[in-house]
Amino acid sequence: MPQYLLSLHNVEGEAAEPMTGEEMQHSWAKVSALNEELQSAGAWIFGGALHGPDTATVVRVSDGDVLTTDGPFAEAKEHLGGFYIVEAKDLDAALVWAAKATAAVGKPIEVRPFRTDG
Repeated sequence: MPQYLLSLHNVEGEAAEPMTGEEMQHSWAKVSALNEELQSAGAWIFGGALHGPDTATVVRVSDGDVLTTDGPFAEAKEHLGGFYIVEAKDLDAALVWAAKATAAVGKPIEVRPFRTDG
């Protein structure tokens, strides 16, 4: 069955009102319910939230030397905040999961299929 990356994107500087404790619990409950639904349906492969881009380290090789630099690979206002890897019968089914994910987390979700051609 095809696998899809459902990636959640944050926008730096996007004004978000701080959540109350009750709102935070409600938010986590929605995400937990989605995770349970994905797992029950057999669609869950893996998922996770990421720390901010300021915690990133980029590793590359140049002339045989390994170089590391602080910060994200791409300097941008938008950055990857988390992701799911799901199995779905087709793109339409993956889009249904993405709609549920965006409703649960309140952020845009990008859907991309994994390549299967080697």
